[in-house]
Amino acid sequence: MRIELERRLQVSKLFGFLSPLLALMLALIAGTIMFALLGKDPVEALDAFFVEPLLEIWSLHELAIKAGPLILIAVGLCVCYRSNNWNIGAEGQFTIGAVAGSYIPIVFTDWHSPMVLPLMLIAGAIGGALYAAIPALLKAHFNTNEILTSLMLVYIAQLYLDWLTRGPWRDPQGHNFPQSIDFPPEATLPAIWEDSGRAHWGIVFAIVAAILAWFMMKYTLKGFEITVLGQSERAGRFAGFSSRKMVWFGFLFSGALAGLAGISEVAGSIGHLQPAISPGYGFTAIIVAFLARLNPLGAILSGFVLALTYLGGEAAQLSPGISAKAASVFQGLLLFFVLSCDTLIYYKIRLTWSRVRGGAA
Repeated sequence: MRIELERRLQVSKLFGFLSPLLALMLALIAGTIMFALLGKDPVEALDAFFVEPLLEIWSLHELAIKAGPLILIAVGLCVCYRSNNWNIGAEGQFTIGAVAGSYIPIVFTDWHSPMVLPLMLIAGAIGGALYAAIPALLKAHFNTNEILTSLMLVYIAQLYLDWLTRGPWRDPQGHNFPQSIDFPPEATLPAIWEDSGRAHWGIVFAIVAAILAWFMMKYTLKGFEITVLGQSERAGRFAGFSSRKMVWFGFLFSGALAGLAGISEVAGSIGHLQPAISPGYGFTAIIVAFLARLNPLGAILSGFVLALTYLGGEAAQLSPGISAKAASVFQGLLLFFVLSCDTLIYYKIRLTWSRVRGGAA
């Protein structure tokens, strides 16, 4: 017996629309079973994951803080993936963006100017784009698999950040802790509503980027080019579009937004560089992008959903006593069901049988 996937001649628009909701429902069912197997009350666990973080004003601020980088990175990945370029290294571009943007307040400590923060944001975006240019160059000119190269560059970026914060950029007055100096006020993203919480302008950047990317994809020639080349490179060539230039565009665009997310996180939530600046935003944003069906506007909603799993995972450690790894498992289940539902919408499973006669199958 052999299992094959056969492409459907007609795809159901209804199930295409309901696919993310179905995946989320299946993930909740699987999560309920997982919590029960762990000996925890599933109702209490799901309440801690998805309800408790929404009951307090301060926790809504924390939700916005975690959703900001997820949405910003996912918007870039939506555009990149729709062009049929697979940037898996957004976590590394996030890290390099944070490093590049932090160079200004760490090195030029005596420079106090309103221009510091805008230059930091620009430097972060450029840093992320330049780091994404490495796998773009390797794919466009050497036909290297971008999934492998972009992924491996993540670990180089993380080790580089670790070396910086433990070495040349370590705060001499920091009691030997591996972190840089604290950023001055002019190098810090201000809070939106400082009296009620610490949510900063990073979430605004993310929502604006999602709207602009959606407009680009729907109403501009560049969006049409991305769609055509993503669906058929051969058709794109007939239309006069360059697949090589699209590789560069997809990676530079997604890398710039990941770098902007990195410096926004450091300048807004953390206030200095340290070895760990991300709980895995770059990888989780891949789930956000697919849950949004590669729609930049959909990334706003799915970004908040995945941010809720981060916040809920922290809350679940306190009340039901669930390990923080349970949140990661739940995110993995969500990605699995999203991809599974999409696969079954576009393909049908066929079982084939072969009989052996006279030594030939």
